[in-house]
Amino acid sequence: MPNVKNQKEEVPFFHYLDIYKGLDPREIAGRCNLPFDSESSRFSLRLMGTDYRIPFPEFAMLDAEGADVRSLAEKILVLHYLCKGRYIEYQGKQRSYQEIPWGEVYYQNFRGRCIQRFARTFGRDAPAFRRLMEGLPGLRAEALRQGDAGYRFEFVTGLFMSLILWAGDEEFSPSAQFLFDDNFEFAFTAEDIAVVGEVAIARLKQPPPPAAGGTAWPLVASK
Repeated sequence: MPNVKNQKEEVPFFHYLDIYKGLDPREIAGRCNLPFDSESSRFSLRLMGTDYRIPFPEFAMLDAEGADVRSLAEKILVLHYLCKGRYIEYQGKQRSYQEIPWGEVYYQNFRGRCIQRFARTFGRDAPAFRRLMEGLPGLRAEALRQGDAGYRFEFVTGLFMSLILWAGDEEFSPSAQFLFDDNFEFAFTAEDIAVVGEVAIARLKQPPPPAAGGTAWPLVASK
């Protein structure tokens, strides 16, 4: 293993990278319902509205310009899905984090890392949240009749989640809810889904630059 400077992220990254290299790419494609081009030896995967090419057996997340994703947390999440996750068809229900297996155990952690952080970031500016969600067609966002602003959108290819925001005012603090389609629990563990929430917030706060000819997202200040 290379010299590890950040064990919290680099150790699991190289662990799952070793697993990934030993798998059959056709098995991954079938299990995760992802296209695999045998000629170029690459998977196609969409994350938060951006299309990526993922080489095999080497691993990278390359956008349309050939740039690799910089976030190691995002790479670990995608690697874990390719190594361990499974795609099944959506059955028409959404679940809160507590309803996901082991979600109740990790809920307080998820509440602080994701729900409260999301509410603090967007709770005073619901119109900015709407512009972000509607600013990129690739996100496949669907407006919901819940809260002051709510959207169901595709997090990763075929896996949808919802963000619901209740705006704050002088009397009440903003609040929020995360909901996950009922196939999420087969793709990710409860611990992974906490990272899903963090990735979704981070990408909304600072989306990656669009490919040539793409639609730029407006940015909001980090909080």
